[in-house]
Amino acid sequence: MKTMKRVTAILFAVMMFAAAAQAETLTLNGTVEAGVTVPVYAPIGGTVENVAVETGMHVAAGETLFSYRTEKTYASGDGTVTGVFVKAGDDAETVTEMYGADLYIEGTALYTVSASTSKAYSSIETTLVHTGETVYLDCRTDTTREGVGIITAIDGTSYTVLVTEGNFIPGDSVTVYRDKGHSEKLRLGRGNVSRVNPTAVNATGAIVSIAVKDGDKVKRGDLLMETLSGTFEGYEMTGTAVAAAEEGVIVSVSAEVGATVSKGDVVAQIAPISGMRVEATVSADDRLSLKAGDKVSIELESDDSRTYEGTVRYIAETPEEAAEDADEVTYKAVIDFTPDENVYFGMAVVVTSAGNSDTIDSGTSTENSDSMNPGE
Repeated sequence: MKTMKRVTAILFAVMMFAAAAQAETLTLNGTVEAGVTVPVYAPIGGTVENVAVETGMHVAAGETLFSYRTEKTYASGDGTVTGVFVKAGDDAETVTEMYGADLYIEGTALYTVSASTSKAYSSIETTLVHTGETVYLDCRTDTTREGVGIITAIDGTSYTVLVTEGNFIPGDSVTVYRDKGHSEKLRLGRGNVSRVNPTAVNATGAIVSIAVKDGDKVKRGDLLMETLSGTFEGYEMTGTAVAAAEEGVIVSVSAEVGATVSKGDVVAQIAPISGMRVEATVSADDRLSLKAGDKVSIELESDDSRTYEGTVRYIAETPEEAAEDADEVTYKAVIDFTPDENVYFGMAVVVTSAGNSDTIDSGTSTENSDSMNPGE
């Protein structure tokens, strides 16, 4: 009889233990949600050239979101770049104030002559010069210095000659002729040689890129630099594109092709993968069986072979809003986990909490414990 009591007591204890363990194991339905969304700000004002993303797209860190349309500055003539004072990120106008220009180009013509027909041979033909006319120059103090030029401007009896061939010393006095043989009857006057100043090249806005460096040979129409309106003010931008700071999913895009944005405008919203979490619903009865810090198992409904370990971050103290006819109060549980490439926002998951043996009542009634006393 005592043996039967002991067996009965043991079975009862096992059943109570199993029931307690089962009561402590919860199965919850949840979804993968974005814990945070991160705004993308326009780093500088400008016109949007291209938008590379749309809502719902996955982007990697460093992937282009949109790009600006730049203002391009081209060489106005042939020459050599003799000074580049700007670099990417500089404010072009600030550099101009400091150095007189953002860069300079030294033209192929190094000299100019300020001449007059007052010393021309006395004839109607030699006292009338013409813009665009080719002339020949002879240094009055050193006949080895001679050259060729073209008349570029006329003001009464004065005119300007741009030297296209030959070498002179600034300050040289030269005689101007209409023919290569320097015929006296074709003398057009005299003038003084000056140095042609390098051409100053200026831009406005922030420098995005520089296409040339000191000493480069350029042709008319060659690209020199690209700028954007505004200033970078410390923002390091090495091109026209704005990229994603981290991997995530595009939640919204407000930038539009052709639209003008100002520095600080929100042009997109990204839900970073690093902020991915599970939100599950907990009933009022089960709420006390789950607490912050508890470990849980997360299973994808679409693939029950994949499970992830999660940790309860918190359970909301306020209930979820429910329909008027709902007869159950529920709370939101937020669970952190480490996702992989198989997890997407909005996926349905099943969350299982393991029973906590510390909460299970392993004691038995006095009557049963007495019955199990082998001393009886």
